[in-house]
Amino acid sequence: MTEDKKPLESENNQQALKHRPIKSFVIRSGRMTLGQQKGWEECWPKMGLDLGAAATDVRDAFAKQQPLVVEIGFGMGSSLVEMSRAAPELNFLGIEVHRPGVGALMSLAQEQNLENIKVFCADANEVLRDHIPDSSIHRLQLYFPDPWHKVRHNKRRLVQPAFVQTIRPKLEIGGVFHMATDWEPYAKHMMKVMESAEGFRNISGEKQYAERPDYRPYTKFEKRGQERGHGVWDLVFERAA
Repeated sequence: MTEDKKPLESENNQQALKHRPIKSFVIRSGRMTLGQQKGWEECWPKMGLDLGAAATDVRDAFAKQQPLVVEIGFGMGSSLVEMSRAAPELNFLGIEVHRPGVGALMSLAQEQNLENIKVFCADANEVLRDHIPDSSIHRLQLYFPDPWHKVRHNKRRLVQPAFVQTIRPKLEIGGVFHMATDWEPYAKHMMKVMESAEGFRNISGEKQYAERPDYRPYTKFEKRGQERGHGVWDLVFERAA
């Protein structure tokens, strides 16, 4: 009986692997610094949101009902904290899988006494599916995502036709999807995907990249790259339907 089951179990496992969603990220290893750990322990009860436990409408987690800005993959969080401080009339939700980055963001936000920022340490696809209702996002930000530059890894890029149509209903009509990258092949890929995406309009004109909006901080990472001759490409697409 056991021998008969083994081929079936193997076949089922292969089918499960075949249909498993492709991840657009790799969870990096690395220990938290003392400051990041302290930020996590002290701030998570106030700023952190857990999958399944958080409200199905993430807007209910904020003290004030204000337009919602969501950033996927905020890294160490300094630019998201800067945006949150500069725009108290908006609520900011950060989504990041790297725990040290989440700890660093919360520590910075606490230092500046920010009340308009919350964070998930989770896969963005799960957050979007379970905690962000339709027509709730004012602006969705994706800044300097992993470009997966090797051809065999291109399928891991987050900006793909299926993902774009997943986020479209989450944006309010007139809400924007703002992308930025310093990898030109990925910028071209983003442009190709977005120009053909149903229900979106390029606010800069057909096939045109955008100037960096004032609200997106000019980071040390970006400055260092430009000093080395690297370009940065911004794309801002509005939900039109």
